[in-house]
Amino acid sequence: MKNLLLALALLVGVAASAQNPVSWTFTTKKLNDKTYEVHMTATIQKGWHLYAQAQPKDAIAQPTSFSFNKNPLLNFEGKVKEVGKLEKFRDKVLDVSANQFSNRVDFVQVVKLKAKAKTAVTGSLEFQTCNDEKCLPPKNVPFTINLN
Repeated sequence: MKNLLLALALLVGVAASAQNPVSWTFTTKKLNDKTYEVHMTATIQKGWHLYAQAQPKDAIAQPTSFSFNKNPLLNFEGKVKEVGKLEKFRDKVLDVSANQFSNRVDFVQVVKLKAKAKTAVTGSLEFQTCNDEKCLPPKNVPFTINLN
């Protein structure tokens, strides 16, 4: 019986980790000689939600967060901005709220080069996604975005 329960738990874990309802693309837009917008774009499968960086006080979902590695050639200007349709969700059964996105959201960070040089923005992002039935464990996605 223990082996059956262990096998079932492993199958459920594998099925949950195999689900990947959010795909990420990383691009840049050159604004001028030394200024770039770094775009970290999430494409979200129908029926799933990705959580905004800022959440209400009663939220239980993990907000999307970004961590940038230090680079002596770069200055990060301001915070990561969200470009997308923010949905303010309220679950009456669980009595919790969430700020979330469906379909697509673009996270934009402005960076400035300290000197003309080829370099990259590196770091990682962490996000959680849910649908109307379940939430998947948070995922960490490392990235390297070349500035040309």
